[in-house]
Amino acid sequence: MLDFTILTTWDGLMYLIILSLLEIVLGIDNIIFISIVSDKLPPANQRKARNIGIILALLMRLILLTLVAWIMSMTAPLFTLFGFDFSGQSLVLLFGGLFLIYKSTIEMHNNIVGREELIDDSKVSLSGVVTQIVLIDIVFSFDSIISAIGMTNGLAQETGHSPMIIIYLAVLISMAVMLLFVKQISDFINQRPTIKMIALGFLVTIGVILVAEAFGQHIPKGYIYFAMVYSLVVEFLNIRMRKNKKIN
Repeated sequence: MLDFTILTTWDGLMYLIILSLLEIVLGIDNIIFISIVSDKLPPANQRKARNIGIILALLMRLILLTLVAWIMSMTAPLFTLFGFDFSGQSLVLLFGGLFLIYKSTIEMHNNIVGREELIDDSKVSLSGVVTQIVLIDIVFSFDSIISAIGMTNGLAQETGHSPMIIIYLAVLISMAVMLLFVKQISDFINQRPTIKMIALGFLVTIGVILVAEAFGQHIPKGYIYFAMVYSLVVEFLNIRMRKNKKIN
């Protein structure tokens, strides 16, 4: 049973707001991936693929939340290779990170050599795009849920109530925000080649971080998000500068 009484406490409400914002931030990389992959589909199917991707991300998170005890137990080493212990969690992060690096690098290469215009939309299937989204949703959902559990770990001791309802609500709120703004974000990225390249570079970086975490190296994602925001601000200034030059 979920404990709703924690929502009547000040600590509970503050954790709900902070965790909702955190889940939205952690969902940005998911939105970027969904936007770039769905852009290969015919225009009629792009919105459908984006909506399916967000809904699947929500379902993945809700399913993993019901398996919290199992998720946390996946830290036990399964085997050791080259001096590194690999658990169930680390294997998910490793293969997910490698997939993200591979997919993003291929997209970057296609954009650089100009193959994007040569792709036949009719050969890109909705099921193929959805399958890719499902694979990366699993990885991002793991990252999201583990972060949420870690953040609320001490809340039960502070308030005497289970924080699970806060995690559920934070996930639902973040997914609702993503569903509302995924089209705007997708259109913004795909209409600006330089922004798209920055987004792909960001996904490669996230993939590298996931692989590093699989080997037990924790890298604070705050630095990565700051670097991306800084890159975007610089690029916005460049876009404005080029626009002003055309006007003059």
